[in-house]
Amino acid sequence: MEARRLEPGDEEMLQAFRRGWHVGSEAFRQEQLARMEGKLGQHHAGKLRRETAEAKGGRIVAEELRRLGWSESELMLRRKNDPDKMEIAVRLRRETTLSIKDIAARVHLGTSNTANARFHRAMKELGLAGSTQRSAAI
Repeated sequence: MEARRLEPGDEEMLQAFRRGWHVGSEAFRQEQLARMEGKLGQHHAGKLRRETAEAKGGRIVAEELRRLGWSESELMLRRKNDPDKMEIAVRLRRETTLSIKDIAARVHLGTSNTANARFHRAMKELGLAGSTQRSAAI
């Protein structure tokens, strides 16, 4: 029983284990999220699912920025209805479970309400209306 008692400084060390699902650097966390992509089951927590979707979204945005030759700040400088930004948003919607609100914030499309209207217009123009990942999964 005495061996289980915490010393005065031990409580702080245990906080890292009580905060979340990982202990380690941010690079390690990102690596683990990439490994879990597509392998999450019903038994995994919602927070873990969301973090995995956000990590995948970040990788998609980085890939698209490289393809376009843009920097991260270019997303803020371009118009909210820029066709290239809308392509990024459509890809995020099709390949992740991120909400329109999250996508609008990440790609700088304005408020979620106006982004939603622009997003659906872009989906129709690309001939993708109704073919999001969510509808395919149902």
